[in-house]
Amino acid sequence: MPRKRPFLIRKFAQVPPPLILALLYGALILIGTAALMLPISRTVPITLSDALFTATSAVTVTGLVVIDTGSDLTVFGQVVIAILIQLGGLGLMTFAVVILAALGLPIGITGELYLREDLNQSSVYRITRLVRTIIKVVLTCEIAGALLLCISFVPRFGIWRGWWESVFHSISAFNNAGFSTFPDGLVSFATDPVVNIVIPALFIIGGIGYVVLDDLLMRRPWRAWSLHTKIMITGTAILIPLSVANFAALEWHNPGTLAQYDSIAARLTVSWFQGVTTRTAGFNTTDIGALHDSTALMFISLMMIGGGSTSTAGGIKVTTITVGILATIAFFRRQTQLHLFGRSIGLEQVLKVMALTAISSIVIFVGIFLMAASHDGNFLDICFEVASAFGTVGLSRGYTGELTEFGRAVIIVIMFLGRVGPLTLGFFLATRTTPRVRYPEGQVHLG
Repeated sequence: MPRKRPFLIRKFAQVPPPLILALLYGALILIGTAALMLPISRTVPITLSDALFTATSAVTVTGLVVIDTGSDLTVFGQVVIAILIQLGGLGLMTFAVVILAALGLPIGITGELYLREDLNQSSVYRITRLVRTIIKVVLTCEIAGALLLCISFVPRFGIWRGWWESVFHSISAFNNAGFSTFPDGLVSFATDPVVNIVIPALFIIGGIGYVVLDDLLMRRPWRAWSLHTKIMITGTAILIPLSVANFAALEWHNPGTLAQYDSIAARLTVSWFQGVTTRTAGFNTTDIGALHDSTALMFISLMMIGGGSTSTAGGIKVTTITVGILATIAFFRRQTQLHLFGRSIGLEQVLKVMALTAISSIVIFVGIFLMAASHDGNFLDICFEVASAFGTVGLSRGYTGELTEFGRAVIIVIMFLGRVGPLTLGFFLATRTTPRVRYPEGQVHLG
């Protein structure tokens, strides 16, 4: 007769996987906060609020900061930030699977369920292979990125510091964290060719999604790609040129951003970097506070869109926006079925898009309301800060340092929801319940 499992273990097994993941992310934030409070981690006194905000920003791969990462933290403290970024970006369950695999231990059905939620998958099929793809991509990209960045950083900072700056920025870029050890971000490297190629390459690869990378690495032809991959590749190919061109057009004559450069090549270089970093990474090579209001509004929309599912990026995601647009077009065309690239999109997916969009909008609206009610300042700056926190982007118009304790708490919650909220929502949306009673259809007047 099999032994009964202890009561606490039975209760733990009944907890929904997304809630477990949310608790794990919360625990990692608390551990990171405690580590940053250690004297060995900092060069200046910091408050518990500083440490908690910074740890949350690192785990959620956001990049909003209330302290100077390069000067206020020691190398040990910067290592703590890099580890938090790596764990938060890679995914806690993915990291756990790597450890179990290294020890030769089985994952188990429960572990596969948690991993499925962490990777935003609808089933456990392909998960093991997907994890192997993730590890290969992460190691290859971050090592290659660090080596290439040494070309620019080592001559400027020396061997040891240049090497560490390269490693830190490679980890931060691939995980779309936006953390930098330089006080002005990457502004001093605005026209550096290596930085403008390597950093965007890292956060584009990290933000496009591991499912897409799996299809690409398998060298499948276009027709064999999944619908998700086709949408992500097409959406990214549209959004990148569009955002770069719009940034150049809006900021070309702005003396605070592009107009400070005399050459067309320099202006286009800055436009390229700032156009592609806005949806996901949060690095900056120009003064974000000097942007025109129209550009700031464009950035807010791009931060809301974000990158791809099963990636290090945040936001509502490109696929979500695409399905929402298709549903809108289908409504005006009086179509009863959505289809794209020869594949149909079910009603369940449309309902999930509606729920994600609605809940995201509510979170952002409530965040803006709380911030506006408790802070004095430019309303656009507040909107920008909240959108950046929810999209886990990390760009700021200089408002992060003006946050009160209440404002920090609001932004912390928004960053956390922006990172782990979709996991919990996705679980409840994926849980099906069969209605026992059918009701007659009623008429509701809409619009």
